[in-house]
Amino acid sequence: SGFAIFAKLLEQEGTQIRAIPAPTGGSRKFCDRMNAFAQKEGLPGMGYIFWREKTADSVAQELGITVKEAQAKLKAGEVEGGMEAAGPLAKNIGPERTEAIRQQLGLSVGDAAFFLGGKPKAFEGVAGRARNVIGTELGLTDENRFAFAWIVDFPIYEKDEETGKIDFEHNPFSMPQGGMDALMGDPLEVLGYQYDLACNGYELVSGAIRNHKPEIMFKAFEIAGYGKDEVEKRFGGMVNAFQYGAPPHGGCAAGIDRIVMLLAEEANIREVILFPMNQRAEDLMMNAPSEPQPDQLMELGLRVIPQD
Repeated sequence: SGFAIFAKLLEQEGTQIRAIPAPTGGSRKFCDRMNAFAQKEGLPGMGYIFWREKTADSVAQELGITVKEAQAKLKAGEVEGGMEAAGPLAKNIGPERTEAIRQQLGLSVGDAAFFLGGKPKAFEGVAGRARNVIGTELGLTDENRFAFAWIVDFPIYEKDEETGKIDFEHNPFSMPQGGMDALMGDPLEVLGYQYDLACNGYELVSGAIRNHKPEIMFKAFEIAGYGKDEVEKRFGGMVNAFQYGAPPHGGCAAGIDRIVMLLAEEANIREVILFPMNQRAEDLMMNAPSEPQPDQLMELGLRVIPQD
């Protein structure tokens, strides 16, 4: 790529460039607004390309003639009109690459595509919010539809970028796909039997198949740096129960308040909770949390140390 920012990003290990198509979003004004949105979210910005009818300016530049001459040629049909890509990214990567991107994303005149790059964890949240903004502002979101999606194949482990240490990324008690054999290979390739059900972008249900075999559980924790003694000390009740031959089992739990939020067509879950807490996690109805009494602290073996 000739676009310096993305080119440098791709030189780094573990980085990706992702595109968000935006049908009907092909105006510089809208593209600049989305770029400003990304900057407010803490990113340097978003690259973009938008497609428009070929202009006399671009024809003049292409043929080395004046704009007036280009206008005359376009009007007379001496020069083929058609489509062109515009925007900073389009200028840097050239017409062949922009055309390949357009075809891959299924876009046309009047459409746009936005690009974010870096380590996925650093920009995926912003990318998701940007997609929602694009869908809402361009009228692409069907507000009268419940769209469900099962999210599966969660990775069990992740590597800390600073220390290089392997640790659990999701539920450490879920059964790895492939059982013990899967734990003998690359930890970052191990997937768990975990699943979420999302609707319209909101997680409604989450669950997993339990890792019910102690030997597999010990191995799973060993990979993340937890010895057998520590596992037995911290999760002794569970380990002891599984020693008696627990059957394969799993389950899931639904967020009833989120389901009600969607049915009530509310954008904020606080609107469907009877007495929601404020931004300081205070329950104003119950006046909680309240100041603990000395006998309560004594019962719990706690004491309050005044701030200096």
